[in-house]
Amino acid sequence: MSAVEVVNPNADLVRHADATMMNINAARGLYDVLKTNLGPKGTLKMLVGGAGDLKLTKDGNTLLHEMMIQHPTAALIARIATAQDDVAGDGTTSNVLIIGDLMKQAERYLADGLHPRLVCEGIQAAKGRVLDFLEKVKTDVPVDDRDFLIKVASASLRTKLHPELADLVTDIVVDAVLCVKKPGEQLDLHMVEIMSMQHRHAAESRLVRGLVMDHGGRHPDMKKQLNKCYILTCNATLEYEKSEVNSGFMYNNAEQREKMLAAERKWVDDRVQLILDLQKKVCVNGEDFVVVNQKGIDPLALDLLQKNGILALRRAKRRNMERLTLAAGGVAVNSFEDMTPEDLGYAESVYEQQLGEDAFTFIEGPRHPQSCTILLKGPHKHTIDQMKDAIRDGLRAVRNAIEDGKMVPGAGAFELLAHADLMEFKKSVMGRAKLGVQAYADSLLIIPRTLAENAGYDANDTLIKLQEATAAGKTVGVDINSGEPIDPSSIGVWDNWRVKRQMLDSSAVITEQLLLVDEIIRAGKQIKKPGPGADVAYQAEAVLSAGRRGCAEGCCGAGNVFGGARTQGAGPSEASPRVLCGSDWHVDSPLGRHCARAPD
Repeated sequence: MSAVEVVNPNADLVRHADATMMNINAARGLYDVLKTNLGPKGTLKMLVGGAGDLKLTKDGNTLLHEMMIQHPTAALIARIATAQDDVAGDGTTSNVLIIGDLMKQAERYLADGLHPRLVCEGIQAAKGRVLDFLEKVKTDVPVDDRDFLIKVASASLRTKLHPELADLVTDIVVDAVLCVKKPGEQLDLHMVEIMSMQHRHAAESRLVRGLVMDHGGRHPDMKKQLNKCYILTCNATLEYEKSEVNSGFMYNNAEQREKMLAAERKWVDDRVQLILDLQKKVCVNGEDFVVVNQKGIDPLALDLLQKNGILALRRAKRRNMERLTLAAGGVAVNSFEDMTPEDLGYAESVYEQQLGEDAFTFIEGPRHPQSCTILLKGPHKHTIDQMKDAIRDGLRAVRNAIEDGKMVPGAGAFELLAHADLMEFKKSVMGRAKLGVQAYADSLLIIPRTLAENAGYDANDTLIKLQEATAAGKTVGVDINSGEPIDPSSIGVWDNWRVKRQMLDSSAVITEQLLLVDEIIRAGKQIKKPGPGADVAYQAEAVLSAGRRGCAEGCCGAGNVFGGARTQGAGPSEASPRVLCGSDWHVDSPLGRHCARAPD
């Protein structure tokens, strides 16, 4: 009997070889799911939700987030892989494939009786070697060259979208990153807003060098099209609000009440007049004026602004307010008393577009935009969701290239070079740890092998050609259009340095940890909160079964015994689905302690 079973007889236990095989099978299960998604020729997965909603995607990060993974080891690998996406922005699918294939390679040696510790020592040595090799292979790239950044974005987007759509989005992604780029500062991709409109065709998606807000003017007669606009961004109310403290105003007659209403109206009108005075001061050559307020504007104030040709938007979203001053310039004011022309932003055009019941306000043509909007259009939700996932990866691929200033060859070329280097390194490793180096080296070949398979070519033939070219001193990857070796730099296929580094490191670490697991124990301690009046060590939350209440201890169902077998009976029905058992509900009997709330 295991020591854990002595401590907890109800514990579920998987030991030794069974535990290792359980982890290996889980890794291979995820590997089989994501394998066909890799590369530009990868296939799509259709995810069906509980409500019947559908999602088409080939993005590994999206799949691992949306799928319900119940196996504990598979869930652990999924969390590690999605962390890769959070840190580096890409490489989720490749990470899962390398982990799965490395576990499969290790299984061969474990089946021959090799101790997992020796395999892990070899993997650890191989990881250190390949990370050093990565530093030697990385290449300085011209990050200020827009044409080169387009190649980087295209290599990322073509693995997620149809080639024609990927080529359209590529220019949008690169221009968006360059728009928010500030010399000497870290890129903030939050300044790139992604706005979607389910409207017309995906080819009409475009970059708006400014802002698109998903709300419009709140007066039916306000202008819908304005040119050469001064923009006032404010966070101050233009409606009379109740005081924050509990107060009252007493009046004796109707005249006093009218004076109170007039004073309230004057308080708002004075602030509107300050806006009108500023408008007259700056709009001297036929310019227009726009007011965007995070707080409210009452109907009379809206009417007054409309009569003076001002477009006013009220209760704008905070995320739009923060980006509006970056897109159009100016300063967000919190008081109307001290406004100056320097507080105003500027845009060449502001116009409103109605789409069904939704209104969108476009602010385009600012002088020095530091924020922009990617406007996605598509005939249905599936296309828009695919484009959103792809653009997210494309933006971060371009950002990584700019911040790192270094790239590595793509199309599986780096993995082939690393495999050849590890084979040389293996000769210097003494003992059986070299088998771990062999396993890690062979697992890297899963990337070019899978690229060839998904493109429809024979994986073994393609891999032999690639290894022969690599042995001849060439840097080659998989040409997915012919299956032949090709220089990835000649076709502009590059991988992010930080993505490769994170992937190579995390895949080795998680594999080592899984191989060293010799027991899988299901004996988690349930943390339960004591309730008032309880005579037991803990209280259990109630569970709702078949629309009726039952105590989680199993004592509130018909015939159940406290401390005995937990069979779900039908407890008394009440309005609330939760109840905590108290000592006054339990009675003693020859069979044990029964719940007095249980039916006879």
